[in-house]
Amino acid sequence: MLDHLEYVRYAVTLFSILDPFAAIPLFLLLMEGRSQAEKAGTARTASIAVFGVLVISALSGDLILRLLGTSLAAFQVGGGIVLFLMALSMVNAQMSPQHQTPEEAEEAGSRNAVGVVPIAMPLLVGPGSISATIITMQRGQGFVHEAIVIGCIAVVCCGVWVVLRLAVPIGQRLGRTGLNILNRIFGLLLAAVAVQIFANGLRGLFPGLQ
Repeated sequence: MLDHLEYVRYAVTLFSILDPFAAIPLFLLLMEGRSQAEKAGTARTASIAVFGVLVISALSGDLILRLLGTSLAAFQVGGGIVLFLMALSMVNAQMSPQHQTPEEAEEAGSRNAVGVVPIAMPLLVGPGSISATIITMQRGQGFVHEAIVIGCIAVVCCGVWVVLRLAVPIGQRLGRTGLNILNRIFGLLLAAVAVQIFANGLRGLFPGLQ
């Protein structure tokens, strides 16, 4: 089991990576002309899908690392690089390629289950959030540790649901400029976390750096 602050840090990091505020413009576009009930249902579906993917990633992380034949330290270095690239895009108020490619965005309009694809995947859940989840899960052991990590995921997904559920009033009040400011703030937080994860990975690969 990790220190309590480590779990808080993970929850804040995960929320920054998922960045539901960045999904508001696409959510409003895809939900244009839909009823309030449909919008609420889509927000709920997206949040549940995010929770499911992250929990599966958390529980299967050890198997993934063993199949790839890689160490946690190497995964931390790779995950840190991915997170830092995402942070740079967020600071520049741009949609990160790690979240969604232009082809996926173009295909989004033709799908019915938009709550799952493309809102939950790949817009919210991507390599960054999956990497952060696997890294955090592998840093501790025991049922209590696993339960707390899954609990953090649940709390963050509730936050995602709240943001998407209130997408219309949030979008109207903040506007594009306000949303960009929030994205930049989350980007700065994520950049700091990415550097720390990268540094921890390097220390694991090269003990002489301690």
